[in-house]
Amino acid sequence: MSDLSGGLLGQEPQQPTRFIAPDRRANLARQRRMSRRIFTGASLTTLATAGMLGMQPASAEGTWREKDPFTLGIASGDPTSSSVVLWTRLAVDPHVLDGRGGMPSLPIDVRWELASDERFRSIVRRGTETARPEEAHSLHVELEDLPADSEFFYRFRTGRHVSPVGRTLTTPASGSTRNLRMVHLSCSHWEGGWFTAYRRAAEDRPDLVFGLGDYIYEGGPGTGKIRTHPNKLCTTLEDYRLRYATYKTDPDLQLLHATAPWIVTWDDHEIQDNWAGEYPKDGVPTDAWVARKIAAEQAYYENMPLRRSSAPTGSSIQLFRRLSWGDLATFHVLDTRQYRDLQACHDGGKTWWFTDCEEQADPSRTMLGDTQEQWLLDGMTDSSATWQLLAQSVFFAKRDNAAGPTTTVSSDGWDGYRPSRNTLVDAFSERGVANPVVLTGDVHVHFANELKADFQDPDSATVGVELVSTSITSGGDGSDVVNGEEVVLAENPHIKYIRGHRGYVLSEYSTDELRVDFKTIPAVTRPDAEVSIDRTYVVPAGEPALHEA
Repeated sequence: MSDLSGGLLGQEPQQPTRFIAPDRRANLARQRRMSRRIFTGASLTTLATAGMLGMQPASAEGTWREKDPFTLGIASGDPTSSSVVLWTRLAVDPHVLDGRGGMPSLPIDVRWELASDERFRSIVRRGTETARPEEAHSLHVELEDLPADSEFFYRFRTGRHVSPVGRTLTTPASGSTRNLRMVHLSCSHWEGGWFTAYRRAAEDRPDLVFGLGDYIYEGGPGTGKIRTHPNKLCTTLEDYRLRYATYKTDPDLQLLHATAPWIVTWDDHEIQDNWAGEYPKDGVPTDAWVARKIAAEQAYYENMPLRRSSAPTGSSIQLFRRLSWGDLATFHVLDTRQYRDLQACHDGGKTWWFTDCEEQADPSRTMLGDTQEQWLLDGMTDSSATWQLLAQSVFFAKRDNAAGPTTTVSSDGWDGYRPSRNTLVDAFSERGVANPVVLTGDVHVHFANELKADFQDPDSATVGVELVSTSITSGGDGSDVVNGEEVVLAENPHIKYIRGHRGYVLSEYSTDELRVDFKTIPAVTRPDAEVSIDRTYVVPAGEPALHEA
């Protein structure tokens, strides 16, 4: 099942070699045999530029062809059982201040190739696309009519330059229940530390990567950081283009993009901290805010492996969409920023935590907007997959931070939009939604939560689980113990686990169970740290509860 569309590109294919994993052991063995070529190719392309922010003048129009234009790497995304998107963006000098990447104001033809083997002996498709300056010389190549459940390798060429090789896939077709191995992650602040967690996630050989927001941070340069943002606070299209170019020079980020297709949504820092619908952080919309939002949306689309159906129109961008992994899992990808009302009890952005804020219970206020909410309810009802995954950005479960009878919750997460959350939680039971799993980022801390039919009643039925990923780097190294952790665990018995180190979440889905590893890295302020499994849970299919393994 897919709510996607796209056109046929390229030439008629040769019949590819179909990848079929006969059992879980064979599947894991295949994942671990991935060639070093992807890993070294993605890294070598950017070793000369990663972390270097010396500002250079734009390349002269006549000399740009002499330089490698694939400094920002490659990516793929939004796979279905018959299609996938291939992405790149040309930039010979990623750090020039005008955001053009040193490219001329000319369209550039780029050839692409898709093969069933990483040495490109068996070409499945090839074609040419034009990278245009009005889209920052980005490419979104939508391939259709591919065989289901197949592994592919891809690359781009322009002039004498060849990109690194990436691995991608199509998902299993309807009827298949092949296991899914995936990671979800969020919050990669350039100044917070090294993106080692991206590399460790790539080494786990996932089938899919879910990026749940804060892919960049919009703020200006800090002080005393591991690395420093270029230029200034992002407000213009040129600013945002430059910021994405900076982040995409990171070899560990490039590696994870080259390893598996991504399914992305945004949170707030892709535009501005804690923006909400038509409102900026301070709650006062202006013409300057609308212009900034339009610029940020354009840059987001240019730099993500999204389909043309997600290209911005006016001041909006289409990000909620539905994909699937055969009959095993349906992915409901949500946008929790663009359609929401202003945060409850808004005080100009001074605080986001309130006690006894009556607005949080106002049924007229929405997190998703009426159209997206109904789309989600209908999609969950209609899906017959074993698992229903809600890929979204902000904390879903109740999280009371105050000891005793007082309740203090955040207005920026779902606690601030309680009727919207109640609508979904009620639907899990009333509509017979199978095994709902909410995937979350944003808060820079690992959480494992059980979702209750009534969060005011700890003895009410558990109707789903929420898996919250800590950050890639945001917040620095973090720690084992989170400030206020004892109070949060005591006041919220449905919250089973909290950990403050950086990392990501690795999970494997089968028809019998979900097995989830919360992975952590001891430090992001030193490069190349090792990763470990901090906690493992098992969720049996048909029994939405967390069991520590």
